Order: sequence, then C-alpha cells, then structure tokens
Amino acid sequence: MADTPIRLLIVDDHNLFRQGLIRILEDFPQLAMVGQAADGAEALAAVEAVQPDVVLMDLNMPVLSGPDAIRRLNASHPDIPVIILTVSERDEDLFDAIKAGARGYLLKNVGMADLIDAVQRVHAGEAIIAPSMATRLLDEFRKVADQAPVQSLPTEAGDLSQREVEVLRLVSQGLPNREIAAALNLSEHTVKSHLANILDKLQLRSRAHAAAYAVQAGLVRDVQTGR
Repeated sequence: MADTPIRLLIVDDHNLFRQGLIRILEDFPQLAMVGQAADGAEALAAVEAVQPDVVLMDLNMPVLSGPDAIRRLNASHPDIPVIILTVSERDEDLFDAIKAGARGYLLKNVGMADLIDAVQRVHAGEAIIAPSMATRLLDEFRKVADQAPVQSLPTEAGDLSQREVEVLRLVSQGLPNREIAAALNLSEHTVKSHLANILDKLQLRSRAHAAAYAVQAGLVRDVQTGR
C-alpha cells in the first residue's frame, strides 16, 4: 500500500459511535481522519470541503440515507469510493447499497484490522463485502442469471481472451486482485489491466457488474462443476 495516509471521511448519525471510531482510527498511521458528518447531506458538503480518498458511511441516517448520498456522490465524484459500515444484515439493504454504487459493505462488528484492510483495498480499486453477506449477493446474481435469457448477453463476450475469462471467473467468486494474481501467477497490475479490458469489452461499469455478468454467462457454474 502507498506510504501516504489514506484521507478518510466518517459519516454516521450516532455521535458516540462516530467520535469513538475516529479516536481509534487516529492511532493508525495508514489513515488520516479529514472530516466527519452526521447524515448524507452533511457528507456531500464535507466531501466538497475536504476531498477524501475514501468515505466510510452508515446506511440508515436522517435527512439523506447512505444509498441516496452514494448516488449523488457518484454523480459528482465517481472517483471517491464509499464503504457502507452498518449493523444491518438485511439482503435488501445490501442490494440497495451495491446498486447505489457502494464499493464496500461491512458490518459494525468487523475487527479493526479488517476494517483498515478494507479501506486500503477499496482505495486500491477493489470491492469489499462482509463475508457473511457475500454469499447472499452471489445467490442474488444467480437468481438474475436464471431469469435472464442467454441471448441477452453482450455479443462482445466472444472478444475476451482466455486469460480475461479466467480473471472474470475469479472476480465472480469474490476474490480480490491480489488473490487473483496469486492464483494465476500474475502481478496485481496485470490483473487490474485485464479487469479494465473486461469492463471495456463487455461495456460494464464496475467489478460488481462483471461478477453478475459472469454468473449470467454460466462462468460460476463452470467453476463449481469443473466443466
């Protein structure tokens, strides 16, 4: 990871939790606390004022919810990733956050080391989902795949190289770039390059969309059955 501290904005409507989290994270040199906000509306203003690298945001807040704030933030600052940090384990909340554009979804019982690692990985371009929620997201992708006709798949799929297909399969299993790199004996930079090519060729917007596409195309089932 980069030596320069990651500029972090904390957004949570519970003042005690927010202040406590800030005090804890201030002790870690990898991070720099540059601002805080109590709701989504304040978060949008804070982003303009402090220009954070990553936003750590609660889900359910007054004035403007986490997903609504993410949609507006993505429209104005698509380069600033948001990680949802919440107590909610509801499938609907997870799906709403991902659809809104969240790059991560973590539960508030996450360990501090895992939280810092998640911030660093999202800042590096990865997507992070709490392990207990990741299976639910994949199950939802499978439902979409089962309901969608095969002929609706983009014709550009045939343009993928064999290596790009391998990367896409591993992305669909939720592996981060560094684990994909290790599995395929590649550098992380090469994995990122392959992923960028995949998104471009398939006309997809994000890693999550690529994972959904892989399920719809049958790549996940191929991995599980060995075919």
